[in-house]
Amino acid sequence: MGSSGKLEVEIEVKASADKFWECIRDSTNLFPKALSHDYKSIDVLEGDGKAPGSIRLITYAEGSPLVKVDKERIDAVDEANKAVSYSVIEGDLVKYYKNFKAFLAVTPKGEGSLVKWACEFEKASEDVPNPDLVKDFAIKNFLEVDSYINTGKAF
Repeated sequence: MGSSGKLEVEIEVKASADKFWECIRDSTNLFPKALSHDYKSIDVLEGDGKAPGSIRLITYAEGSPLVKVDKERIDAVDEANKAVSYSVIEGDLVKYYKNFKAFLAVTPKGEGSLVKWACEFEKASEDVPNPDLVKDFAIKNFLEVDSYINTGKAF
């Protein structure tokens, strides 16, 4: 039986909370365009890709070290508090983690915002490391989205 755990990170970005949240909410369209070096495609399989219950198939770009494909379900959305939670329900990540649920919230901070990301996980076995690669990938994506917003240029 694998062990469970939680990882959390907070990162400051220059973009306003409204702008950053708008980009996160439009990640189905934005990420494959703006972050094409990381995302090959994000396809909506059920729902609208934004509402709770929506299911998206994420295909990562060539060179992704651990995960090539994942299917995720949006569990909850709180527009007022700019927060979303989602679970990985199929794909490469579930080979390593029996359960993987992530949470994201964007709050205003000065002229920019604070992005809080956390995940709860249950390892498939004791040999599996904590999902630090996933956390680092999330941080990288947040910084790149912030850069995209502030420069208006793709990477």
